Amino acid sequence: MATTVGSADEDGHGSGGSGGTDAALRGAEDGGREGVRTAGSRARAAAHRRRRRQTVVAYLFLAPSLLFFAVFLVLPLLFAVLLSLSRWAGFDLADIRPVGTDNFAALFARGSSFLTPVLSNTLLYALGTVVLALSGAVLVAHCITNLRFQGLWRTLYFLPIVTTVVAVGNVWKYMYEPGGLVNGVLNALGLRSVAFLQDPATALPSIVVVQAWASLGSAILVLTAGLKAIPRSYYEAAELDGAGQFTVFARITLPLLRPSLLFVCVTQFITGLQSFALIIVMTGEGGPGDATSVAALEMYQRAFKYGDWGSASAAALVLFVLILVITLVQLWLFRRKGEDA
Repeated sequence: MATTVGSADEDGHGSGGSGGTDAALRGAEDGGREGVRTAGSRARAAAHRRRRRQTVVAYLFLAPSLLFFAVFLVLPLLFAVLLSLSRWAGFDLADIRPVGTDNFAALFARGSSFLTPVLSNTLLYALGTVVLALSGAVLVAHCITNLRFQGLWRTLYFLPIVTTVVAVGNVWKYMYEPGGLVNGVLNALGLRSVAFLQDPATALPSIVVVQAWASLGSAILVLTAGLKAIPRSYYEAAELDGAGQFTVFARITLPLLRPSLLFVCVTQFITGLQSFALIIVMTGEGGPGDATSVAALEMYQRAFKYGDWGSASAAALVLFVLILVITLVQLWLFRRKGEDA
């Protein structure tokens, strides 16, 4: 009997000791997990504070650029939107009178010259500039990469970019004169003189040629950089396969040059849609007639010549939407061609 009681006491004592140990272990584990969670929370909070400080510092460094962007782009854009819905002569801000969408309705009304010939001339001017500048830049850049003294040739072609529009326009204006260099060459070839800037049929194409020539240098720089980035191993493999020059150019050079071509195409198109300074220099008021009237020139004349700032701002917003749509279409087309390739 004593032995049984002793055994029971020992068993009870042993069971109680085991339960206490398990509880202690569970408490230690819970405490450890709680400590880990606390340490993790502190680490996340510290990382959050560090990222917040880095963000604040980054915005402090960006503040001058953001301020410049807001003052010279965002505010003028908002003011242009306000003026497009108003009538204003351009002197006293108190004279601004809201007119709703009347300015836009006048631009697209029957008999308005904004759609034809202004917008049609703008699109033809930009398209002609892009076609001539892009094709010429691809050809010249491809030839330069196979010549010695490449830096010299790139510098020579880049010179028109650093020359002012007034100088370029006046030089070409005199070259287009009946007694100028261009007509002199035509006469030497037995052809009649052409009134390049006086004939409505040739005035716009003549200025397109000058605009394309003036923008050729920047396109060549971009394309030559793109050509240098193409690995030579592709051309060596094509040469081993017996591919001709045209096949190599069409199957290797142009596809791998697509990013540079996209950049040149988009920037040249935007420049062509916005240009009007060269037209003013070469023609004075955009003549003869409406032959060289483009959207940017129309905006300039409506605002500064006729004092119709509301209509000019409406035309500016229409041009902005046109540039945005054309740019998005170009990006989509180039991306689609890249996926097909």
